[in-house]
Amino acid sequence: MSSPAGMLTGDRVYRIHWMPGTDTLRGTCHCGAERLAEDPVELWEWLLAHPQGHQDVAVPPPDPPRRLVMRA
Repeated sequence: MSSPAGMLTGDRVYRIHWMPGTDTLRGTCHCGAERLAEDPVELWEWLLAHPQGHQDVAVPPPDPPRRLVMRA
């Protein structure tokens, strides 16, 4: 799988994404493991503890975005 142009890659790249419409963050380790949390400190501790806790972590796929309907 290739990375989008301009996206960093390597064995020390960590990512934390905010899931729009929620208070949930998704952390992704360079090894491909993922974890959901509402606390960014919890995610950074988990990411930096690699590889501890990175096995058999199941993360559900994100829900599709909700549409806001405005009625007059």
